Amino acid sequence: MNGQERKNIQPGIEVDIVLKQDQRTGKTTRGIVKDILTKSPQHPHGIKVRLQDGQVGRVKNIIGQ
Repeated sequence: MNGQERKNIQPGIEVDIVLKQDQRTGKTTRGIVKDILTKSPQHPHGIKVRLQDGQVGRVKNIIGQ
C-alpha cells in the first residue's frame, strides 16, 4: 500500500521507511509505527513517522498489522 496518504497509516502497523541518511540510496528500514509526524493528509515523498525503536523516516511501503 502507498505511504503517501496519512489515512493509510496508524500507530501499530508495520511499514518500510527511508531514513534521512538513506534517501540517496533508497535503502528501507522495517518497523512498527509509534507516532505519525506529518500533519497534512498526504505528502509526495511519504508520510513521516517515528518507529517504536525511535528511528524517523518517510513511509515507502505499508506491510500491514
